[in-house]
Amino acid sequence: MMWLASLLLLLLLLRHGAQGKPSPDAGPHGQGRVHQAAPLSDAPHDDSHGNFQYDHEAFLGREVAKEFDQLTPEESQARLGYSPASASQVAGITDGVSSCWPGEEFHDVEDAETYKKMLARDERRFRVADQDGDSMATREELTAFLHPEEFPHMRDIVIAETLEDLDRNKDGYVQVEEYIADLYSAEPGEEEPAWVQTERQQFRDFRDLNKDGHLDGSEVGHWVLPPAQDQPLVEANHLLHESDTDKDGRLSKAEILGNWNMFVGSQATNYGEDLTRHHDEL
Repeated sequence: MMWLASLLLLLLLLRHGAQGKPSPDAGPHGQGRVHQAAPLSDAPHDDSHGNFQYDHEAFLGREVAKEFDQLTPEESQARLGYSPASASQVAGITDGVSSCWPGEEFHDVEDAETYKKMLARDERRFRVADQDGDSMATREELTAFLHPEEFPHMRDIVIAETLEDLDRNKDGYVQVEEYIADLYSAEPGEEEPAWVQTERQQFRDFRDLNKDGHLDGSEVGHWVLPPAQDQPLVEANHLLHESDTDKDGRLSKAEILGNWNMFVGSQATNYGEDLTRHHDEL
């Protein structure tokens, strides 16, 4: 259907127009393909000196946390008492999608054959992202299309695309030489760097989990989408542990307000944090 092909071409150009022409995106030590979850906050997670900025940003989101920082303690507690807090884990991704929604300026397609193949590949990805099957992209579906590594239902397509990129002999597996070729291309007569040898050892010791000499889809998934701690869950358990005074496994409104300065900031808590910092201006 022509209109579906047009939509897919638009999405393809949106994706590669915003990011530049596609590349393996792999660098030394194989980190280019590995996806790591974004941190809840850039602040240090150290409550020992009364600095709860990490907790504030994890609980409220960075922008809302800044608003609370300008309030008096009374205003901050009042807002905490009646205002629901919402998570902001996907803010960076949705902001990126918003910046190119609903349109973007595109460059001319230089290599028609390459983009024809990419169009077929992106059509497959689009059909996975299009969860309601209506062949139209909602904002969330477009986000899943552009950032599939962030969505559990897109995991298989990320693995399939990675396998296709690396599997040069098309046997369905990633051999060690294919793995290295994605990271490093030797010039004639050039001696292989030490870090490449390290990567070969990494492949044998840590990538090839079943020690059969190559990577299957499951092992590729473990490599590029490694299991990690659920950061929001870790932070929730931390707040529960610190604030659950009766140890019943639940937080009442009174318990939250009783430990309000861990959940939200204010001018007073900022002043307290300033006292614990080292200042060079004398």
